[in-house]
Amino acid sequence: MANIIISSLLLLTFIGFIFYIVKGGNLMIGFFVMAILWSIIGLVPFSTVMQKVIAQPALDYGPTIIYIVFGSWFGRVLVDTGIAGSISSKTQILGKKAPVLATIVIVLVTVLIFSSAYGVGSVMAIGVILIPILLSIGVPKKIAIPVFTMSIGAAMYINVVLFNQIKVFFPSVNYSGKYLAFGITAMIVQLIGIIIFVLLHSKSIKDDHYDVIEGAQQNDVTEHVHPITYVIPILPVVFNLLFKWDAIPALLVSTLIALLLTGRMKSYTGLVEFVNKTTSRAINDISGLIMFLMSLIMFVGAATINVPRFKGLIEIILPHSTLVLALAFGILAPLALFRGPLHVWGAGAATASVLAATNTFNPMFLLPLFYTVSIMAVSIDLTQSWNTWALTYSKLDAKTYLKMGIPVMWIVSIVNTLLVFLFFGR
Repeated sequence: MANIIISSLLLLTFIGFIFYIVKGGNLMIGFFVMAILWSIIGLVPFSTVMQKVIAQPALDYGPTIIYIVFGSWFGRVLVDTGIAGSISSKTQILGKKAPVLATIVIVLVTVLIFSSAYGVGSVMAIGVILIPILLSIGVPKKIAIPVFTMSIGAAMYINVVLFNQIKVFFPSVNYSGKYLAFGITAMIVQLIGIIIFVLLHSKSIKDDHYDVIEGAQQNDVTEHVHPITYVIPILPVVFNLLFKWDAIPALLVSTLIALLLTGRMKSYTGLVEFVNKTTSRAINDISGLIMFLMSLIMFVGAATINVPRFKGLIEIILPHSTLVLALAFGILAPLALFRGPLHVWGAGAATASVLAATNTFNPMFLLPLFYTVSIMAVSIDLTQSWNTWALTYSKLDAKTYLKMGIPVMWIVSIVNTLLVFLFFGR
């Protein structure tokens, strides 16, 4: 009887948390409060709360923060050396002659850059270049903005910074081998979905109508770098695939190559100044993210301790077939929007934590399943910071943005959840 009451209270607070998030509540505070609430409701001893909910999860998450730091620094170096901007600006040459093809090239360029770059700072730095280019070649705002954000989302399948954030729920899964084979395939599926979306709207791209952003000027890239540097954004992935390197040396070596090939190592004083500037900005870019992840990992600790309260109910409700679960996730993928119960960086943190701790399914299956539906939200959700920035910058209304992007991402999510089954569920 006590177990029923406790599990009911836990579920009620979970529903309340979803409502809080949908209403725009602060996630960092929300996760911390939920960690405390679930510890109290679950009758977790005080000493266990201090050690297993607050201290140990945060300490165990330290290595992941290092991955995020190196990934953020690499992304900042790509931007500040001019590599990302130079790659972006090259597409404008093609734009006037073949706007539809140029739009597709911009999609590919965006994916190339964000396969390793990460964070709202990097998105803004690239967005103020690419979005005006898209508009200047005749792509309407209602197409340009979802194309840009969905392209960033596609790259997240192989972005080591985001991957290491989801590892908090599934620590046994590594960024290598079979996951990367899936991640690259899923990224290609999303790319195909975006390209089909562009082709379906090719008539409106060719109709000689040009949207503008009032008060915004298109950036001229002042840093011109050698074309050989254009491969640098994908080097961390290449090093992992070819040499099985861990993400940290892969990112560090790629960063050093970027510094070398862009002439930042010519002067010791200039190198030190540039490194100090980029590391400072990189840490600043992710400072809020790190504190958010700290509160998230504490909530995961509380949720894991409370799994026995849910296990019986979960075993009754959940399908035991990996195919059925994959299909259900694909069909219900919009529940990841607005930080809902399938978004691991929202209310879905509870869903992922509890499901992972039951050991009903292999973590190698669950991680890409949750990742796929969460990337739908990363690609087109209003609560994703860089999506909100893109809407504000372009002055595109949210209703149009969601109307254009959600159908594309829903179909992509269904296809990719089936891919999860094919790769890991059989």
